Amino acid sequence: MSMSDPLGDMLTRIRNAMVRRKARVLTPASRLRAHVLTVLQTEGYIREFNKIDCYNGKFEIEIELKYHKGIPVLRKIARISKPGRRVYVSVKSIPHIANGLGISILSTSRGVMADHKAREKNVGGELLCCIF
Repeated sequence: MSMSDPLGDMLTRIRNAMVRRKARVLTPASRLRAHVLTVLQTEGYIREFNKIDCYNGKFEIEIELKYHKGIPVLRKIARISKPGRRVYVSVKSIPHIANGLGISILSTSRGVMADHKAREKNVGGELLCCIF
């Protein structure tokens, strides 16, 4: 069975695991998911992630979630651009999440990056998700 929104599926798996206070969560592997997880790790929202070979060349990504005193570091994670409605923003219209406490993740012509790096490099792109 095919999946219509793989990135949205990964974000939902992370959100559900955080609610259940799980230490790790598995998701099917893809390059876009790995790039988004790299941004989350760089910004300090997850501990780490590893690519695991499951069977017959199929890979999964194991994500180690991050908690502070038993409270999840991720409070809100939302998919913005969806397969049915893509959302593109220019560098001037990149939203500030929670007055700069959260981040937006964008897919730009220079790769997947957080909103502050996109502003530094003066590039816009597809607004993938917002994290707080």
